[in-house]
Amino acid sequence: MGNREDLLAGARKAIMERGVAKTTARDIAAAAGVSLAAIGYHFGSKERLITEALAEALGTGIGDAMDALIRTTADLPMTETFAALVDGLPAIFAEHREGMLASMENLLRVARSDRPQSFMSDNLAGAYADIATALRETHPELDAAQADAVAELYFAITQGFSVLWIIDPGGAVPGGGRLVEAFHAVAGTATP
Repeated sequence: MGNREDLLAGARKAIMERGVAKTTARDIAAAAGVSLAAIGYHFGSKERLITEALAEALGTGIGDAMDALIRTTADLPMTETFAALVDGLPAIFAEHREGMLASMENLLRVARSDRPQSFMSDNLAGAYADIATALRETHPELDAAQADAVAELYFAITQGFSVLWIIDPGGAVPGGGRLVEAFHAVAGTATP
C-alpha cells in the first residue's frame, strides 16, 4: 500500500479504537506508520481523511451487502424485492454497527463544521448508480429512470432506517411487508 491507502486504513483503525471526536491526527499517522505531514499532503485535513475513510469502509461494507441482497431477488416481483431488502437491513446494520456509529458521529461533525465538506454529497451519485446497476441487472423490467428512482428510494430508506436501528436494534425498523402495504395505500392500489 501507499501512504494514501495506509492513512485510510490507519484512520479507520484509530476511529474504531477511540471514536471520531477523540481521534487525533497523530493517532492516525501513528496507526498508518507515516508522517503527520502526509495527512495534509494526501487529504488536506484530518477531517477530510476521516470522512473519506468512513465513507469508503461503510460504502464498501454496507454497499456490498445491499448489492448481494438485491442480487438474491432476481426472480421476485419488485414489491417482494423491496420487502426483502428492508427485512435484510437489520442484519447488515448489526454487522457494521461500530462503523455506523462512527459515521453518524462524523456526519454531525461535518454538519457543524465551518469548512465545506463536499466529499459526502459528491459521492451520493455514485452510491445511487451502484444500487441502480444491481437493480437493472437483476430486474430488467425496470427502465433506467425507474432503476435510478428505486435506487434513490433504497438509499434514503437505508439511511433513515440506520438511525432507527441504532436507536432500537430490536424493533424500531418497520418490516418490508408493512412498507409495501404503505406504498399500496399511497398509490391507491389494492394490497396483493
